[in-house]
Amino acid sequence: MTKRPYTGSCQCGAIAFQVEADLDQTVTCNCSRCRRLGSVLAMVPAADFMLTADGPTTEYRFAGHVISHRFCPTCGIQPYSLGEKDGEAIVAINVNCLDGVDPRALESFHYDGAAA
Repeated sequence: MTKRPYTGSCQCGAIAFQVEADLDQTVTCNCSRCRRLGSVLAMVPAADFMLTADGPTTEYRFAGHVISHRFCPTCGIQPYSLGEKDGEAIVAINVNCLDGVDPRALESFHYDGAAA
């Protein structure tokens, strides 16, 4: 699969976005947050992500406080997180929030965040 356009949102639609992502590169993680959320993540450059409904978000940071986990205060869904990789702004998309995508059908790389 190559990079292609997707739309997504939180459950109530207050936060919505468009993204260009390659879903052959998804990641699952067993850190204390991802394990509880069941997240399947696609990392994209910030330039490939655009909010189309910028409802209020609540931020949660933990561990090294370097990732800004953004979630909807109304429905509680975390559609994306903001961070950096190699000095470049990236967005971690919660693939569970993409329209028309079954994230459980993807072959994801497993990152051992519990050991990190």
